Amino acid sequence: MLTKKQLDLLEFIHRRVQRDGVPPSFDEMKEALDLRSKSGIHRLITALEERGYIRRLAHRARALEIIRMPEALEKRLGSGFTPRVIDGDRPDQTPANALPVEQAGALELPVMGRIAAGVPIEAISEVSHNVAVPQSMIGRGHHYALEVKGDSMINAGINNGDVVIIRETSTADDGQIVVALVEGQEATLKTLRRANGMIALEAANPAYETRLLRDDQVKIQGRLVGLLRTY
Repeated sequence: MLTKKQLDLLEFIHRRVQRDGVPPSFDEMKEALDLRSKSGIHRLITALEERGYIRRLAHRARALEIIRMPEALEKRLGSGFTPRVIDGDRPDQTPANALPVEQAGALELPVMGRIAAGVPIEAISEVSHNVAVPQSMIGRGHHYALEVKGDSMINAGINNGDVVIIRETSTADDGQIVVALVEGQEATLKTLRRANGMIALEAANPAYETRLLRDDQVKIQGRLVGLLRTY
């Protein structure tokens, strides 16, 4: 059984998605529920996710999928519920005479915005465009692409402006380059290390310091499997 605050948040998200086509921001949720901080919203969303009412998309900061609704809320809304995934717009940029990317030996992946290879920036929140990626670069699982901003991974061969190919995963081994979501707000591309119960996000540039964070401050959103560069 959900608490009143959990029901209120679920209803608010549902109404905003139906009205605007996108979920509300954490600030909007905080104001709607009259909470003092966004940490309260994080706790409510986590509770709803654990109870199977919503799902957060791994590579998106604000994208939420409402999976089901409690019967009491369905009656209040007065209509049947149909799950809807907020996946952003993917503009069609294919020329009229172009071959399908599958026939050209490539797959289309969504470019989910920019990822910081430097000081973490605001987490990725929307699809900017699509990119054709060689099929040989893609293995099993879901993949997406990110444009790199910054030079902190330059000694790993990752330059500002490169497009990195990421396999969605919530786990990674030490030494792998990952997309890390820091405290639910900032996304960064770094090498993952673990030591003494802490997570280290290492840069590949001596100008940047290694960040040491608690395990609960970091969520792995994916790991690097490829890179595209335009000259």
